[in-house]
Amino acid sequence: MHKLFITGTDTDAGKTRVATILLQKAQSQGLTCFGLKPIAAGCEWNSATEEWHNDDALQLQAASHPQQGYHCHNPIALAPAIAPHIAAELESMPLSVSGLIDQCQQGLAQEVDFHLVEGAGGWLVPLNNQQTLADFAQVLADDYQYQIVLVVGMKLGCINHALLSQQLILASGLTLAGWVANHIDPNMSEQEANFDYLQQHIQAPCLGRVPYSPNHQAIELIEHIQLPRSV
Repeated sequence: MHKLFITGTDTDAGKTRVATILLQKAQSQGLTCFGLKPIAAGCEWNSATEEWHNDDALQLQAASHPQQGYHCHNPIALAPAIAPHIAAELESMPLSVSGLIDQCQQGLAQEVDFHLVEGAGGWLVPLNNQQTLADFAQVLADDYQYQIVLVVGMKLGCINHALLSQQLILASGLTLAGWVANHIDPNMSEQEANFDYLQQHIQAPCLGRVPYSPNHQAIELIEHIQLPRSV
Protein backbone atom coordinates (compact mmCIF):
# COMPACT_ATOMS: atom_id res chain seq x y z
CA MET A 1 0.00 0.00 0.00
CA HIS A 2 1.25 3.48 -0.88
CA LYS A 3 0.34 6.12 1.70
CA LEU A 4 0.34 9.92 1.44
CA PHE A 5 -0.57 12.73 3.81
CA ILE A 6 -1.73 15.79 1.87
CA THR A 7 -0.98 19.16 3.43
CA GLY A 8 -1.12 22.66 2.03
CA THR A 9 0.56 26.02 2.31
CA ASP A 10 -2.63 27.58 3.62
CA THR A 11 -6.39 27.24 3.83
CA ASP A 12 -7.83 27.14 0.29
CA ALA A 13 -4.50 26.10 -1.23
CA GLY A 14 -6.42 23.33 -2.98
CA LYS A 15 -5.66 20.22 -0.93
CA THR A 16 -8.99 18.58 -1.70
CA ARG A 17 -8.72 19.43 -5.38
CA VAL A 18 -5.28 17.85 -5.62
CA ALA A 19 -6.19 14.90 -3.40
CA THR A 20 -9.22 14.14 -5.57
CA ILE A 21 -7.15 14.35 -8.75
CA LEU A 22 -4.57 11.99 -7.23
CA LEU A 23 -7.31 9.50 -6.37
CA GLN A 24 -8.69 9.71 -9.90
CA LYS A 25 -5.17 9.31 -11.29
CA ALA A 26 -4.71 6.18 -9.20
CA GLN A 27 -7.99 4.79 -10.48
CA SER A 28 -6.92 5.50 -14.07
CA GLN A 29 -3.90 3.28 -13.46
CA GLY A 30 -6.06 0.44 -12.21
CA LEU A 31 -5.34 0.99 -8.52
CA THR A 32 -7.81 0.70 -5.69
CA CYS A 33 -7.76 3.86 -3.59
CA PHE A 34 -9.17 5.50 -0.48
CA GLY A 35 -9.35 9.12 0.66
CA LEU A 36 -9.59 9.97 4.36
CA LYS A 37 -10.46 13.39 5.78
CA PRO A 38 -9.94 12.85 9.53
CA ILE A 39 -11.47 16.14 10.60
CA ALA A 40 -13.62 18.59 8.65
CA ALA A 41 -15.08 21.87 9.85
CA GLY A 42 -17.88 23.50 7.91
CA CYS A 43 -20.46 20.74 7.56
CA GLU A 44 -24.13 20.58 6.67
CA TRP A 45 -26.74 18.24 8.14
CA ASN A 46 -27.83 15.40 5.87
CA SER A 47 -31.34 14.46 6.92
CA ALA A 48 -31.33 11.27 4.86
CA THR A 49 -28.35 9.76 6.67
CA GLU A 50 -28.70 11.84 9.85
CA GLU A 51 -25.02 12.84 9.65
CA TRP A 52 -23.02 16.02 9.27
CA HIS A 53 -21.43 16.05 5.82
CA ASN A 54 -18.55 18.14 4.50
CA ASP A 55 -18.17 18.90 0.80
CA ASP A 56 -14.42 18.19 0.76
CA ALA A 57 -14.91 14.81 2.40
CA LEU A 58 -17.74 13.98 -0.02
CA GLN A 59 -15.35 14.64 -2.92
CA LEU A 60 -12.79 12.25 -1.43
CA GLN A 61 -15.50 9.65 -0.88
CA ALA A 62 -16.73 9.98 -4.49
CA ALA A 63 -13.17 9.61 -5.86
CA SER A 64 -12.40 6.52 -3.75
CA HIS A 65 -12.67 3.02 -5.17
CA PRO A 66 -14.26 1.18 -3.56
CA GLN A 67 -16.24 3.78 -1.63
CA GLN A 68 -17.12 3.29 2.01
CA GLY A 69 -19.74 4.87 4.25
CA TYR A 70 -19.32 8.60 4.86
CA HIS A 71 -18.17 8.23 8.48
CA CYS A 72 -15.30 6.01 7.33
CA HIS A 73 -14.03 8.81 5.05
CA ASN A 74 -14.66 11.59 7.60
CA PRO A 75 -14.96 10.43 11.20
CA ILE A 76 -15.02 13.92 12.78
CA ALA A 77 -17.42 16.34 11.10
CA LEU A 78 -17.93 19.73 12.76
CA ALA A 79 -20.63 22.19 11.79
CA PRO A 80 -18.93 25.62 12.21
CA ALA A 81 -16.73 26.68 9.30
CA ILE A 82 -13.92 27.84 11.57
CA ALA A 83 -10.59 26.51 12.84
CA PRO A 84 -11.12 22.85 13.82
CA HIS A 85 -9.92 23.17 17.40
CA ILE A 86 -12.29 26.09 18.03
CA ALA A 87 -15.20 24.30 16.33
CA ALA A 88 -14.48 21.21 18.42
CA GLU A 89 -14.43 23.25 21.65
CA LEU A 90 -17.77 24.85 20.77
CA GLU A 91 -19.26 21.40 20.24
CA SER A 92 -17.64 19.95 23.40
CA MET A 93 -15.55 17.53 21.33
CA PRO A 94 -11.95 18.18 22.42
CA LEU A 95 -9.36 17.06 19.89
CA SER A 96 -6.07 15.24 20.44
CA VAL A 97 -3.65 13.26 18.30
CA SER A 98 -4.42 9.99 20.07
CA GLY A 99 -8.15 10.61 19.85
CA LEU A 100 -7.92 11.42 16.16
CA ILE A 101 -5.92 8.26 15.49
CA ASP A 102 -8.56 6.23 17.32
CA GLN A 103 -11.39 7.85 15.36
CA CYS A 104 -9.59 7.12 12.08
CA GLN A 105 -8.97 3.42 12.66
CA GLN A 106 -11.65 2.24 10.23
CA GLY A 107 -10.32 4.52 7.51
CA LEU A 108 -6.69 3.73 8.18
CA ALA A 109 -7.48 0.01 8.00
CA GLN A 110 -8.74 0.16 4.42
CA GLU A 111 -6.73 -2.29 2.32
CA VAL A 112 -6.18 -0.47 -0.97
CA ASP A 113 -3.28 0.13 -3.34
CA PHE A 114 -3.26 3.91 -2.84
CA HIS A 115 -4.26 5.54 0.45
CA LEU A 116 -4.24 9.25 1.19
CA VAL A 117 -5.12 11.34 4.21
CA GLU A 118 -5.98 15.00 3.75
CA GLY A 119 -5.18 17.46 6.51
CA ALA A 120 -7.03 20.68 7.33
CA GLY A 121 -5.68 24.11 6.50
CA GLY A 122 -1.88 24.33 6.65
CA TRP A 123 0.83 22.32 8.39
CA LEU A 124 0.45 23.77 11.89
CA VAL A 125 -3.33 23.87 12.26
CA PRO A 126 -4.00 23.35 16.00
CA LEU A 127 -5.82 20.37 17.47
CA ASN A 128 -5.57 21.82 20.97
CA ASN A 129 -3.28 24.18 22.89
CA GLN A 130 -0.35 21.74 22.72
CA GLN A 131 -0.80 19.64 19.57
CA THR A 132 -1.22 20.37 15.86
CA LEU A 133 -2.00 18.38 12.74
CA ALA A 134 1.77 18.21 12.22
CA ASP A 135 1.90 15.96 15.31
CA PHE A 136 -0.84 13.81 13.79
CA ALA A 137 1.13 13.56 10.52
CA GLN A 138 4.20 12.55 12.54
CA VAL A 139 2.32 9.59 14.03
CA LEU A 140 1.05 8.61 10.58
CA ALA A 141 4.63 8.67 9.30
CA ASP A 142 6.20 6.87 12.27
CA ASP A 143 3.54 4.22 12.87
CA TYR A 144 1.87 3.84 9.47
CA GLN A 145 4.63 4.82 6.96
CA TYR A 146 2.92 7.82 5.38
CA GLN A 147 4.86 10.30 3.25
CA ILE A 148 4.00 13.97 2.75
CA VAL A 149 2.76 15.80 -0.34
CA LEU A 150 2.69 19.60 -0.15
CA VAL A 151 0.06 21.49 -2.15
CA VAL A 152 1.23 25.01 -2.95
CA GLY A 153 -1.59 27.43 -3.66
CA MET A 154 -0.02 29.61 -6.34
CA LYS A 155 -0.68 33.18 -5.24
CA LEU A 156 1.26 36.16 -3.93
CA GLY A 157 3.21 35.00 -0.87
CA CYS A 158 3.27 31.31 -1.81
CA ILE A 159 7.07 31.08 -1.86
CA ASN A 160 7.36 32.06 1.79
CA HIS A 161 4.51 29.73 2.80
CA ALA A 162 5.93 26.82 0.81
CA LEU A 163 9.48 27.10 2.08
CA LEU A 164 8.40 27.53 5.70
CA SER A 165 6.20 24.44 5.39
CA GLN A 166 9.02 22.48 3.81
CA GLN A 167 11.44 23.53 6.54
CA LEU A 168 9.16 22.20 9.27
CA ILE A 169 8.34 18.98 7.41
CA LEU A 170 11.97 18.11 6.77
CA ALA A 171 13.08 19.20 10.26
CA SER A 172 10.63 16.63 11.66
CA GLY A 173 12.42 13.88 9.75
CA LEU A 174 9.44 13.25 7.48
CA THR A 175 9.69 12.30 3.82
CA LEU A 176 8.44 14.94 1.40
CA ALA A 177 7.38 12.74 -1.51
CA GLY A 178 6.53 15.65 -3.78
CA TRP A 179 4.72 18.94 -4.21
CA VAL A 180 1.98 20.23 -6.49
CA ALA A 181 1.62 23.74 -7.86
CA ASN A 182 -2.10 24.51 -7.77
CA HIS A 183 -2.93 27.67 -9.70
CA ILE A 184 -5.71 29.25 -7.64
CA ASP A 185 -5.25 32.90 -8.70
CA PRO A 186 -5.60 33.52 -12.45
CA ASN A 187 -4.37 37.09 -11.97
CA MET A 188 -1.16 36.18 -10.16
CA SER A 189 1.78 38.12 -11.58
CA GLU A 190 4.92 36.29 -12.73
CA GLN A 191 3.51 32.81 -12.29
CA GLU A 192 6.37 31.18 -14.21
CA ALA A 193 9.04 32.98 -12.21
CA ASN A 194 7.41 31.93 -8.95
CA PHE A 195 7.08 28.34 -10.13
CA ASP A 196 10.70 28.23 -11.28
CA TYR A 197 11.91 29.46 -7.89
CA LEU A 198 9.83 26.88 -6.05
CA GLN A 199 11.04 24.11 -8.31
CA GLN A 200 14.64 25.04 -7.54
CA HIS A 201 14.15 25.30 -3.77
CA ILE A 202 11.64 22.62 -2.81
CA GLN A 203 13.65 19.48 -2.10
CA ALA A 204 11.18 17.09 -3.68
CA PRO A 205 9.90 16.45 -7.21
CA CYS A 206 7.06 18.53 -8.60
CA LEU A 207 4.20 16.11 -9.22
CA GLY A 208 2.39 18.54 -11.48
CA ARG A 209 0.80 21.90 -12.09
CA VAL A 210 -2.96 22.11 -11.81
CA PRO A 211 -4.25 24.97 -13.98
CA TYR A 212 -6.86 27.42 -12.81
CA SER A 213 -9.95 25.43 -13.69
CA PRO A 214 -12.96 26.10 -11.45
CA ASN A 215 -15.38 24.53 -13.93
CA HIS A 216 -13.48 21.26 -14.50
CA GLN A 217 -14.01 17.97 -12.71
CA ALA A 218 -11.05 16.20 -11.11
CA ILE A 219 -11.15 13.40 -13.69
CA GLU A 220 -10.57 16.00 -16.44
CA LEU A 221 -7.30 17.13 -14.80
CA ILE A 222 -5.42 13.86 -14.24
CA GLU A 223 -3.11 14.59 -17.18
CA HIS A 224 -1.69 17.52 -15.18
CA ILE A 225 -0.46 15.41 -12.27
CA GLN A 226 1.53 12.26 -11.59
CA LEU A 227 1.70 9.94 -8.65
CA PRO A 228 4.92 9.94 -6.60
CA ARG A 229 7.57 7.58 -7.96
CA SER A 230 7.06 5.17 -5.08
CA VAL A 231 3.50 4.54 -6.28
